[in-house]
Amino acid sequence: MVRFLKPRKPGMVKQSNQQVSQSRESSLPDTSWKEQVLSPVLDTNLAQIKAILDRCSDVMYREFIFAQNEQIRLALIYTDGLTDKEQISEQITKALALEVAMAAPGQEISKSRALEFIKQRGLCVNEIKQTDKIREIIQAILSGDSVLLMDGYATAIINGTRGWASRAISEPEAEPTVRGARDSFVETLRTNTALLRRRISSPNLKIEVFKLGEVTNTEVAVAYIEGIVNEKLVAEVKSRLQRIKVDAILESGYIEELIEDHPWSPFPTVNHTEKPDRAAAMLLEGRVAILVDGTPFVLTVPNLFVEHLHAAEDYYERFIFTTAVRVIRFFSAFISLTLPALYIAAVSFHPELLPTTLLLSIAGQREAVPFPVFMEVLVMELTFETLREAGIRLPRPLGQAVSIVGALVIGEAAVRAGLVAAATVIVVAFTGIASFTFAYSASIAFRLLRFTLMFLSAAMGLFGLITGVALIGIHLCSLRSFGVPYLSPAVPMTGTDLKDVVFRAPLWAMFTRPRLIARQNQKRQEQNLKPAPPETRPRG
Repeated sequence: MVRFLKPRKPGMVKQSNQQVSQSRESSLPDTSWKEQVLSPVLDTNLAQIKAILDRCSDVMYREFIFAQNEQIRLALIYTDGLTDKEQISEQITKALALEVAMAAPGQEISKSRALEFIKQRGLCVNEIKQTDKIREIIQAILSGDSVLLMDGYATAIINGTRGWASRAISEPEAEPTVRGARDSFVETLRTNTALLRRRISSPNLKIEVFKLGEVTNTEVAVAYIEGIVNEKLVAEVKSRLQRIKVDAILESGYIEELIEDHPWSPFPTVNHTEKPDRAAAMLLEGRVAILVDGTPFVLTVPNLFVEHLHAAEDYYERFIFTTAVRVIRFFSAFISLTLPALYIAAVSFHPELLPTTLLLSIAGQREAVPFPVFMEVLVMELTFETLREAGIRLPRPLGQAVSIVGALVIGEAAVRAGLVAAATVIVVAFTGIASFTFAYSASIAFRLLRFTLMFLSAAMGLFGLITGVALIGIHLCSLRSFGVPYLSPAVPMTGTDLKDVVFRAPLWAMFTRPRLIARQNQKRQEQNLKPAPPETRPRG
């Protein structure tokens, strides 16, 4: 039996929506404490902090008496697991409860001057900060610092006692190199800033920290080199970061999507790296780095298209070898984008372009294949992408076995069953291998556009392929990354910057930084650095 409900009156619907909004507002936590300050009464402050951090079992409270005056009550608050317990025990609790009396025997410290005495002589912590704001105290406790409260004072001392378990510095996994530094960024922000500071020991390296995420309060650092970077670029980066109003920032990818210039483009306009030496090189060219606590990937802006086809070791090997490898890399990028579409267009629409022997060989292979060439390539490409994704998501030893064995077994079985031609398997395999020669972030865009070109070639042949490539080129010319043309220095052409695109000039010939990025200080090094034997070396 079907029952029909009576429609509600508009007033009832409006009243129901009001009730829902009121129930939602009533369910939200009280945030009025963010504007409050401390009280001179210790018990009142403890009760307020315990109410805010209710049901937070990892927050510890330690109340004790000041060693030389039992009337002075102290309370130490910290988060278990985020603080260095040995530092808290030795440099705060033990120092205030025992060592102060040993350092000043027979001296009675009054309650009126206890705060100054504790700050100057009692605490052995390197970093302290005084505040009376509840919001700063809560953020400090949940960030790993310890907070010291004192009865009779409406202020708190924040002690820098952060010390949590973190991953050790290891070799980069996403950007392996044959020659060069083998360390990589980790998930701890201060370790990452130290890795940058270790390579750039200059007071001009500025690192500014912001808090992003209304709930997570994630620390985000902006690094740049004063005197080299364009100040307008720094202001633009800060402006875009300050406009971010979200609940959580858990990885640098969150920020990348919120600050990029062209969110609908498949090409990334914000670069990321896990290598400190590469990030330092970007800073020295006038870029800005964005470091996020909790992730080993550092963002760099502005980003150029050619950066995805370069590698860190391009500058560690001799320029002749680097140039040869770059030519192969650019050729592989073009192959990974167009080879399947070119194969479809040549076999389906333009067989006259193929040599007679090759054409007869392909025709003989496809004689028993029941599908058109477009379906062959499409199915094999989807199979290859599925195997690649499975190899990434599975545990490493198992993933490598699945991707390699799966590709061999499926390809051989498909050819033997007459479902695809052997030439199709070769084309798809070579295309996949070519996509591994450059950065993963750019290969994703090429993999997506590859399917678009395949559809255009299946519909219109070479005309569709050429049209698709032209549209991609026009799209790339229209992109900008923080005001810098994405295809620079090729479009618009900057003659001096072409020394480091496809062909890399020797290091002694690269006098200037990229002109469209480092607008203030373009001089990179002195001239006359070309090495030569002593008898031919220029004097002076």
